[in-house]
Amino acid sequence: MTDAIILSIAILIAVFASDLGRRAITTHRLLRPLLVAAGAGAFFLTAVATSGDGLAIELAGLGTGALLGLLAASFMRIEHDEDRGSTFTQAGIGYALIWIVTISGRLAFIYGTEHWFSHSLNAWMVTHHITGDALTDAVVVMALAMTAARTLSIVARGRRGTTGRIASARTVDSAI
Repeated sequence: MTDAIILSIAILIAVFASDLGRRAITTHRLLRPLLVAAGAGAFFLTAVATSGDGLAIELAGLGTGALLGLLAASFMRIEHDEDRGSTFTQAGIGYALIWIVTISGRLAFIYGTEHWFSHSLNAWMVTHHITGDALTDAVVVMALAMTAARTLSIVARGRRGTTGRIASARTVDSAI
């Protein structure tokens, strides 16, 4: 589970460095958190389950991460500025809190698996034939999916409403 802790902290730092405040949407800015997540994911995903309850728990992590990424992105405003010929995002405390609460919950779960509820979790995992690797991978996949959903939302919302010319100081406040 140490892998998931390292990945969670690395993604949080990369996302905050890329998103907090008013930021221009650039390829580099969008790719930085994805590259951190992909690199860490490639390193930390050890034994992805291909069937059974292990696969189900990994898919649940994927779905949960995607939903949380979309929720976080919904707290980000997109602005199209014709004068500058750029599109910007504005992310503040609401956006940061979604990420902080999610990462904190993930880290609390990881800590809990080793200190608070390890016996009952182990019994549940044996009953459902879920390996420790599958559980770790589910947490890692959740972090990766959250980052990917955040990026895809920014791309989609940044392009929405821009047909040819960028509208003057037009703001897209819709959620996703």
